[in-house]
Amino acid sequence: MPRKPRFYLPGVPAHVMQRGHNRDAVFFNSEDYREYLKILKKVALHYSCQIHAYVLMTNHLHLLVTPVEKNSISLLFQSIGRLYVPYINKTYQRSGTLWEGRHKGNIIESEKYFMICMKYIELNPVRANMVTQVDDYPWSSYTANAMGIPNSIISPHPLYSSLAPNKRERFEVYRELFNTHDKLEVLENIDVSEKQSFSETSIMKCKSYF
Repeated sequence: MPRKPRFYLPGVPAHVMQRGHNRDAVFFNSEDYREYLKILKKVALHYSCQIHAYVLMTNHLHLLVTPVEKNSISLLFQSIGRLYVPYINKTYQRSGTLWEGRHKGNIIESEKYFMICMKYIELNPVRANMVTQVDDYPWSSYTANAMGIPNSIISPHPLYSSLAPNKRERFEVYRELFNTHDKLEVLENIDVSEKQSFSETSIMKCKSYF
């Protein structure tokens, strides 16, 4: 039976993730993270995917991305796989699959959920007890979105840009978001989405939580 296609909408942001096979590591040292980000930048530009937030964890990753075409995200992950997996296999003299199937994704329909999703993604290392402060983790977009550290991968979304009229105030407002506690139902909803295996992309409205 053929696999069902991923369902994305042009111009509509999506929270997508991919996990290592059997939850094994997909990044083994700093050079691996750098290589993945280099590939991500190149491929996102080629397939017109705007990356708003990301985090690379040891055995999985999250992206917040807006596709220009309906198949942009699928092509993004296919191309990353064709470039990153051979790099890992050659570097560590291994063979076989690296990823646990295809990526998973949720279309973001609620504007408020968009900002919560950015925060959820960038807080992953803190929730995993890898760091105590979100800005201590080097493999996420937090320092770009919250502190203005140059990051050519990141394309600010209009919702993020609307936080404040200028960059300095925008960074302050964004940092303040990380001092607030989101409703437990919303975070649990995102956690459940991570653990599900999607035959098609889900639509995350989360309107009832606000």
